[in-house]
This record gives sequence, C-alpha cells and structure tokens, in this order.
Amino acid sequence: MTEQKTYNALFLCTHNSARSIMAECLMRRWGAGRFHAWSAGSHPSGQINPHTLATLKAFNLPTDGLRSKSWDEFSRPDAPALDFVFTVCDQAAGEMCPVWNGTPLTAHWGVEDPSAASGTEDRIRMAFRRTYVELESRIKIFASLRVEQLDRLTLQSSLHAIGTVHGSEADMMAGA
Repeated sequence: MTEQKTYNALFLCTHNSARSIMAECLMRRWGAGRFHAWSAGSHPSGQINPHTLATLKAFNLPTDGLRSKSWDEFSRPDAPALDFVFTVCDQAAGEMCPVWNGTPLTAHWGVEDPSAASGTEDRIRMAFRRTYVELESRIKIFASLRVEQLDRLTLQSSLHAIGTVHGSEADMMAGA
C-alpha cells in the first residue's frame, strides 16, 4: 500500500479575521487528513472577528490555536512548501503576493466580506453564516477531487471553476 501525500493549502485574505480563518477550519474538517490548512492576511488585524469564532463554534469546529497572522510567515525559508494558495477576498487577490515555498497552484475564491454587514445582530449573524456555507460548499468540492490523479492544468482549471460557484449551486455540485 502506498502512502498518501498530504497537501498544504493556504487561504489568504486582507485582515485574516473572518473568511480565511473560516476556510482554514473548514479545510481541516473536510480535508480529512489529506490537507494541512493555514490562513494568513496581507495586513492582518491581529485578532479574529468574534462573529467568526461564534460561527465556527455554532458549526462545531474547533477554534483553539487560531490567530490572525501575516502571510510573510509562509514566505520564509523554513515555511512549509505550499501546494495550493487561495485568495478568498477581492482585495488580497489584487495584491502582490510574496514568493511561496513550493510551486503552489493558485485560485481566487472571492466571497463577500461578512465583516462589512451592518444592521441587527441577526442580520450580521446571517452574513457570517452565508459566508461559512459558501466556503464550506467550495471546500467540500475541492476536498472531494482526486488531486493526485489530475494533471496540473486540469487541476488549475478545476480550482478556478470551484471559485465561480455560489450558494445553492455549490450545494448541488457537492451533492448536498
């Protein structure tokens, strides 16, 4: 029996306080040991949005050890070699990224910023849940790919296609 490769995935956002943190936690859950996941920001806020933590806890995802950090940590010589790098917000997608260890495939999976939601507490909570569900749908699809059996071009195309899926469409593709 051959040993299965574990892939390294990094999720990026500007502040690393909501979307990228959610994506990191979701990849840990749905990657089922096939993926190591991290998140980082180009201009990290230094703290995780309390609504992010509440959302993750509501869906029974562990939050121990999470922290808002700079993407510079992943461009150091001792950083893990990355296989995949995903931007989950529009601002980070347009920024000049550092040079990553490894030769990662990249994709933009832009998701609306729940931190920008305003209004009642219920309205804000729903914005965070919507973001969670959209990221979860994309990550479930990605985690179900037989990465080791796809050539680089097919895999890159698949990553981009997953990034264009929204809401119920993602649920249908994931078989939910």
